Amino acid sequence: MSARPPIIWMLVTLLFGLLAAFGPLIAPFEPTNGDLSAQFVAPLGRDEAGLLHVLGTDQFGRDVLSRVIHGARISIIVSVVSIAIAGTIGVVLGMLAGFHGGWIDAVIMRIADITLSIPAFLVALVLAVVVGASAQNVVLVVALLLWPRYARQVRGETLSIARKEFVDYALVAGTPTSATLLRHVLPNLAPTLIVLSTWQAGYVILLESSLSFLGAGVPPPDPAWGLMIAEGMRNLNAAWWISTFPGLCIVALVMATNLLGDWLRDRLDPMLAVA
Repeated sequence: MSARPPIIWMLVTLLFGLLAAFGPLIAPFEPTNGDLSAQFVAPLGRDEAGLLHVLGTDQFGRDVLSRVIHGARISIIVSVVSIAIAGTIGVVLGMLAGFHGGWIDAVIMRIADITLSIPAFLVALVLAVVVGASAQNVVLVVALLLWPRYARQVRGETLSIARKEFVDYALVAGTPTSATLLRHVLPNLAPTLIVLSTWQAGYVILLESSLSFLGAGVPPPDPAWGLMIAEGMRNLNAAWWISTFPGLCIVALVMATNLLGDWLRDRLDPMLAVA
């Protein structure tokens, strides 16, 4: 295999992961504490108290760097939790559909088709109006949107794996269906699931940021990247940094996860490895 690992994008992903894990310890200021006397301090500028703000401050005098760091924490947590829930549901239903076939396969796939036709933004907006915007709503919407993608992919893989001899041997030996799926089918799905989850991470981050930008995601004063961009749009000419830095973070992290997913696909796909 000649493809070189994307070292730069691995480091970018690792950096954001560390920010998410240790954000409260790294951030120089509290992300929700404002000081009106420190409004619109430019990057690398100091406020009236002489405190340095590396990425400047916003219209409420809140430190942009601290908010960007905590925003990474929100985006990654939402992404990981959403993918974990959607992946679990999709893998279980996909294996059942692919292994049993028949009416079980037909019912699960029709439910998946119906779910894929539901617009995520509309669901998020309805939830925001009915019960209020929250990170929990974002997780719910993203999980609802993602599980059919896992189910479809896993179903196709399971259809192929279920025809393998080692699966037949396990069934002939009296191994229960659940144990066969866990011991023999699921391990063979691992490469596909790793690649798919890596790709979906960037999509979830972008979706969460978009929902927060529209006011249907993480509510203020929590420092979600999409919310920071929306707040900075009102003062874009006078304080460009409020929207620019969270926007750059979104672009960097989404590109990093997508390119990392491409590399993992090349490394884990046996057909590409042979080529």
